[in-house]
Amino acid sequence: MNEITSLARAAAAKLLHQRYRGDVPGVAVLNETLDVLLSHRSVRTYLPEKLPVGTLETLVAAAQSASSSSNLQVWSVVAIQEPARKARLAALAGNQQHILEAPLFLLWLVDLHRLAALSKERNESAEALGYFESFLLGAVDASLAAQNAVVAVESLGLGAMYIGAIRNHPAEVAAELNLPPQAFALFGLAIGRPDPARPAEVKPRLPQEVVLFKEQYEWGERERAGIAAYNERMRGFQQEQNLPVQDWTDQAGARIRNAASLHGRDVLRDVLNQLGFALR
Repeated sequence: MNEITSLARAAAAKLLHQRYRGDVPGVAVLNETLDVLLSHRSVRTYLPEKLPVGTLETLVAAAQSASSSSNLQVWSVVAIQEPARKARLAALAGNQQHILEAPLFLLWLVDLHRLAALSKERNESAEALGYFESFLLGAVDASLAAQNAVVAVESLGLGAMYIGAIRNHPAEVAAELNLPPQAFALFGLAIGRPDPARPAEVKPRLPQEVVLFKEQYEWGERERAGIAAYNERMRGFQQEQNLPVQDWTDQAGARIRNAASLHGRDVLRDVLNQLGFALR
């Protein structure tokens, strides 16, 4: 038993070192679920093979097992497998090759239309759907569902990649998917079997002292030191992966510098209004 415990702790330490590339926080236990979670990586290259029959339905069952605020379930998902449609969506999302390679592309929707339609059929008011809180609720529900699906994907030995660039052209995506009013594609998810010849690696995350606060939020020297250490670790990771070497703070700063850095999403609120979301 002691030998098993020792091996388990060593395995946990290895996974945590991959995730943080620095001082490793202690863990009480490692199990199969934690193994899957700690091993997460974004997969950008896939084998050209179809997924096993029933995979899509299994992933949706996992997604629907996520928590849902008041059980309103204000999300939906559109599964794309047709190559021509995937190509058109890829073009709208910055021509990302992994969308084309993946045998399955899921579009996760904030879907207030279902409740709006049901209320109309029952001759009832749905005034609350016009408030920003309802849109936010849908975004949270869709995100929780999608993350459940990602964990399921990885537990099956498959890989996935979130595609936020699907919001670059939301009106065009809505037209491609034939979305009704009050439905919005929040993000995409490419899914397939990872190509072992082009493996993805675990990307380091910020150290816990930067994101974990006890009792009250802090911002001071401890957090600044943690970010400085993270910059160094990210540079090491980038060198290993033959990526452009850049501090995380520089990369993050470039993504928030101005409206142009949002790649068209600076008009997202106006487009959401056009798609039927009042966002009061």
